Amino acid sequence: MKEDTLGKLFGFRTLESGSDFFPSYLYLRHLHHFMYYVNTMLGMETVKPDDPLDETAEEMIKMYFRLIAETAPSLETNIYHGKVVKHSDARKLVSLDSPVSVTLPERVLPHKIAREVVLEAPPAMAVGRCPCRMSRKDPCVPPEEQEKCLIMGSPFAEFIADRNPHFRLTDRDEALSILEKSRVLGDVHSAYFKKEFGGRLMALCNCCRCCCMGMVMWNKLNGAVPFLVGSGYAAQPEEKCSECGICADKCPFYAIEKIDGGVKVNRAKCMGCGVCEGLCPEGSIRLVRDPSKCDPLDLDEFR
Repeated sequence: MKEDTLGKLFGFRTLESGSDFFPSYLYLRHLHHFMYYVNTMLGMETVKPDDPLDETAEEMIKMYFRLIAETAPSLETNIYHGKVVKHSDARKLVSLDSPVSVTLPERVLPHKIAREVVLEAPPAMAVGRCPCRMSRKDPCVPPEEQEKCLIMGSPFAEFIADRNPHFRLTDRDEALSILEKSRVLGDVHSAYFKKEFGGRLMALCNCCRCCCMGMVMWNKLNGAVPFLVGSGYAAQPEEKCSECGICADKCPFYAIEKIDGGVKVNRAKCMGCGVCEGLCPEGSIRLVRDPSKCDPLDLDEFR
């Protein structure tokens, strides 16, 4: 099995992208080590993985992170980026009834590199412990509740399930259950794209603002580095607001402020994740399309 999944990952590359095999192998095989070094190099408090890593692999992972960091500041050069997707759109990604192969328009994903969605029906998927939460000293959820990251598409899902002990293959029903549990907890569904994976969507993560590196850095840098784009929606409060303040307390992007008589949404900060909509006990806030932002990653628009 191991030789088979390795061969398929190797065979996925083209002559032009042959060198992409090595970072894709390292990333999938040692994903938890990658996030540990990201945290370390950014000066974050972190927990070293239990399994040892040889010096050569360690050096390669560090340099791979350096490459990602150097290309991150521009939409023209960024090779690893994510798009926030609302809950209903995330469900469509894991429950395909027909294959999809599309290059996303710039209105959906403005990055010049890595904009492909190529998935089988049903899509090959693997689920594993969130490497961001694994690397934090005091994660928001215990280890037994950290299976939140979905690796999407073949041969990536099969390879990581075969070679990474923290991942296993999963199916549509479990993936939908993971998305629902994450929605209830207030996690953000984020679709990630990487150059080394054929420029494709390769992961659907359920991220928190306290542990997950993409969220942490986005908020810390105030969105100055374009490695994340919004869903194409924005939160809109309704007049019947009960002033409970849950949406303001739980907003992953700190875009909602409690004011007299209700709440106020900072449209510039709002990424349209829908956490507020999902957690509001009164149904007093909802997502609406925002033409000033990106278009949604809604697969129904491309089939």
